[in-house]
Amino acid sequence: MTISMSRCTRPGCPGYYVDDGSCDECGFLAPAALMVKPAQPPVVVPAEVAITRGSPASGRKANRPGGTIAEEVTLPPFAVLDPADAVLNDLRVPYRDRVCLTCNQLVGQPLDDQPGLDVGYCPRDGTHYSFVPALTRGSRVEQRYEVLGCLAYGGFGWIYLARDTHLADRNTEHWVVLKGLINSHDQAAVEAAAWEKRYLVEVDHPNVVKISDFAKHLDPRTGLVAGYIVMEYLPGRTLYDVLQRNRNDDGDPAPLPVPIVLRYADDLLAALSYLHQHNLVYCDLKPDNAMQVGQQVKLIDLGGVMRVGSDTASFHSDGFTAAEVRDGQRPDVRSDLYTLGRTMAVLSFPFATFAGANIYDLPEELPFDGPYESFGRLLRRAAHPDPALRFAAATDMHHQVLGVLAEVLAHEQKEPRTTTSTLFTRERKVFGTGAGAVLVSTVPSIDWSEVPGGLPSPLGDPGDPAAGFLATLGAVAPDRLVGALLGAGERSPELLLRLADAYLAARQIDEARNSIAEFTAARPGDWRTDWYLGLIALARNVDEDAIQSFEAVHSALPGELAPKLALAAALELDHDDIDRARDLYERVWNTDRSYVSAAFGVARTLRIGGYHDLAVEVLDEVPESSAHHTAAQVAALRAEVADPRTLPKAIERLGWLPLDAERGTRLDIEVHTAALAAVRDGAEETRLRVRLEKSYRALATLTGDRSLRSRLVDQANQVRPRTLV
Repeated sequence: MTISMSRCTRPGCPGYYVDDGSCDECGFLAPAALMVKPAQPPVVVPAEVAITRGSPASGRKANRPGGTIAEEVTLPPFAVLDPADAVLNDLRVPYRDRVCLTCNQLVGQPLDDQPGLDVGYCPRDGTHYSFVPALTRGSRVEQRYEVLGCLAYGGFGWIYLARDTHLADRNTEHWVVLKGLINSHDQAAVEAAAWEKRYLVEVDHPNVVKISDFAKHLDPRTGLVAGYIVMEYLPGRTLYDVLQRNRNDDGDPAPLPVPIVLRYADDLLAALSYLHQHNLVYCDLKPDNAMQVGQQVKLIDLGGVMRVGSDTASFHSDGFTAAEVRDGQRPDVRSDLYTLGRTMAVLSFPFATFAGANIYDLPEELPFDGPYESFGRLLRRAAHPDPALRFAAATDMHHQVLGVLAEVLAHEQKEPRTTTSTLFTRERKVFGTGAGAVLVSTVPSIDWSEVPGGLPSPLGDPGDPAAGFLATLGAVAPDRLVGALLGAGERSPELLLRLADAYLAARQIDEARNSIAEFTAARPGDWRTDWYLGLIALARNVDEDAIQSFEAVHSALPGELAPKLALAAALELDHDDIDRARDLYERVWNTDRSYVSAAFGVARTLRIGGYHDLAVEVLDEVPESSAHHTAAQVAALRAEVADPRTLPKAIERLGWLPLDAERGTRLDIEVHTAALAAVRDGAEETRLRVRLEKSYRALATLTGDRSLRSRLVDQANQVRPRTLV
């Protein structure tokens, strides 16, 4: 697609639109009105794909059952080039890319005033090199593929655009890409590589480029046979190209927005999950090897794909490959996910040291905090130098990507998301609602020993040997649950966790700790050890241990809300970092309004800082459908009472609160007592005293406790207006 040569329409931009439709200055796409469509319309690529499903061969269209939150993110649009315009005119390989395939050192470099050689032999090991395309325009490979030109230069030579003459007709072209398999000067290796890579034809997934054939071609200049992978031509841009063109509002180069990077990760995890399920690893994921095609991302280079455990030499790129692979370990699922973590890092923040000082780790400081902090933790786990601390499966990472995306979108769009965790239940009991309890004069503090029983609980493993037995215990009374669990035959990991839960509910802390120690011995490295150690610390009011444990779970599961809620509670208990506790409570509440404990947590921490008006706003967000809506309204009223400026609002709120007679009267006394303390006008003071006297007497008639009734009458007498009679 091309456009008429015209000035960029964005205000203040001095650039002009180039042939691909983007501005040469700010990078933004030209308005549709300026676009001139080519004679042949571009291919429309199917929409997004699910993480665990394959796709039908016909049309390769995929559907996400139910969809995912990733579909809410629109990828940056760009004009699609006509294939004929995609071939390169300049076929010179930059000197920095001229590398010997054997020793990986530079070859063909300029010497003094002499230009570098395009063809020659490595002076170190004698390996032949050639940076001249073996195929020229019009060349025919196996009398089927007619070469149009070169698209790029890769690790094994030039990549060509060709026309499949068997499938093309007078009305429709069928474009393919030819990519060299291996150094054509090693003829035995050419044959072996072609045979070994045949399985790639069977790879069929919407997020993976489709390979249709393997072809050989005799180079008449050298008499050598070269092998080529034949794959579909994709009309898109590599993620590297998307990054290079991205600009901020000032027109300067900028990293991609976090939601875009997470959306890319969603599609790439779909591709990696498919490969891993078929015992394959991709090995060489990087921005150059993934392409955005419409609203979809595809892996575009399968030259490095290998079977898990294969002895075939693996491909890797500096800055993206895990240290253990560089040291000779075979690539596996964890190292594959590492490459995705590094790719996400390069796309999301300026990372000039990715192939230098931080070639195997991330910088100590990442530019992600607040609502983006979870994204930083996601990067750190995915690209952790220690394989044991990375994600173990693409599906595990995928769940966390979607959770982080929900948090980021809720922040950016100011709209909560209802999330569904695959690892945790919902809140078992809302905690910290004391401000909504109607008492005469005091608001109870949180009983932290009860918080563990209110937090979400890790979901059980259905494959555990005791899973069937544990499913029958729902009706067992809590006071009999420990005995029922101890009577089970096998102390499986899930039974040990359930036993720890039961001990915590019974306040038998030492016994709960012993169960977790036994679980840890059976399942070392499981994040649930830290989760339960955090619960035990909360039950003992040991805030530092609770913080340490929940921090570990938050880092392991950055997309989950439960660890954030638990960590916020531990920080609030500690009192030393109330601001961070509030930030975590806010992130949970702003993401998912079913976590009502988080709303009360936000309100409490705001009131500690004196922000009573903001606390009211949060409490007013608790929906009417919630069983705790009235409690939230009472807590909001108390926040208004705490600030003399908002006392009138508290009195107004009191008028429409749906309370029974006793609770309404108690709250009436609380509100008007505060109003009396703030009044300075004699007439207003008299009116308030009359109101309070009536309320105390009314409350006295509602109680059956004689002693309390007597005290309430005494208070009525004390508060009534003073007279001279």
